[in-house]
Amino acid sequence: MSELTSTITAGNSVRTSNNISQWLTVAVLVYLLICAVSIIGGGFKMATGGHAKELFEFASNPFAGLVIGTVATALIQSSSTVTAIIVGLVAGGLPVSVAVPMVMGANIGTSITNTIVSLGHVKAKQEFARAFSAATVHDFFNLFSVLIFLPLEIAFGLLEKLGSMLAQLVYGGNQVSIDGFNFVKAATSPVVNNVKYALQSFGDQTGGIILIIFGIVLIFVSITIMGKLLKKLMVGKAKEIMHSAIGRSPLSGIFSGTMVTVLVQSSSTTTSLMVPLAGSGAFSLKQIYPFTLGANIGTCVTAVLAATAVTGNSEAALQIAFIHLTYNILGVVLIYGVPFFRYIPVNCAQWMGRKASENKMIALAYILCVFFIVPALCILVSNQFQ
Repeated sequence: MSELTSTITAGNSVRTSNNISQWLTVAVLVYLLICAVSIIGGGFKMATGGHAKELFEFASNPFAGLVIGTVATALIQSSSTVTAIIVGLVAGGLPVSVAVPMVMGANIGTSITNTIVSLGHVKAKQEFARAFSAATVHDFFNLFSVLIFLPLEIAFGLLEKLGSMLAQLVYGGNQVSIDGFNFVKAATSPVVNNVKYALQSFGDQTGGIILIIFGIVLIFVSITIMGKLLKKLMVGKAKEIMHSAIGRSPLSGIFSGTMVTVLVQSSSTTTSLMVPLAGSGAFSLKQIYPFTLGANIGTCVTAVLAATAVTGNSEAALQIAFIHLTYNILGVVLIYGVPFFRYIPVNCAQWMGRKASENKMIALAYILCVFFIVPALCILVSNQFQ
């Protein structure tokens, strides 16, 4: 008996030791992610020599920015990676007005993962209808959000002003400025400055481009490994939170979706977890809907964290990170908060789920149209009126 107890104790000690080691690795990866965003900002500033605005003139068309964000996220399958890169580019001189549609597009592009996951249920008609509805409710919410907020942004610069106001609260006044006590920036500066110094011999343009590529690769590797580790460490707990939250109040669902996404650092993971549960009929579409909305809010944390430590145009970097956060919170408040709007995404998703289960080619056409063809047509049409 005492031998069995010793074996169990030894097993628990090994698991605890492994968990500590994995959490330390996650902490190092977060540190590298923040460094990488600063490296991209520094590289972009070096490479463009202060002419970033002219370089991104082609993306001044908001639809072009929207498509860049959508397609980049659909290809990389990580809105956290794309928004972190955008924050780095803004720190290096990319105009905030050009970056706003890009972060909106990142929201749309990230939902392609759920849609692909739902295809795993394609053999059973009813199951596929439920799974495809659960996947596309995220799409329809994000598309509806763009339809409301992109015109407001183009006409009044609504999100840009809100983001600026929030960034000024942090950077604007001497009494509240984080510049004097930003320990995150102080901790990352040695790595960022040493990497820049090592590449100075390549000249501004070549060295800047190498820095940008290095930063993007570092972000991609950090988020990928961090996502895998966090899944291993947290997905069991995430499922527990999800099961205890779904079916309770909508606020509980939204809050839990936010927290689970912060824990696993991926809205795609959070929302993809729900697709099989909805497909099996364990939860209804209306039950998982608030959880999906919370995932949109939770995914903004990475960019906000990274933006606090960038060098260069740090206030603008924080502004675009706050714009992403504000956009997602306002989307939930307006669309879910107003009863008239609340179930439009759910009704659209249920209709699409039924159609796709009757004809599987509709599912393929939907993916191609939403993520690639319609955005490209929007660019062509808008260019005709410029």
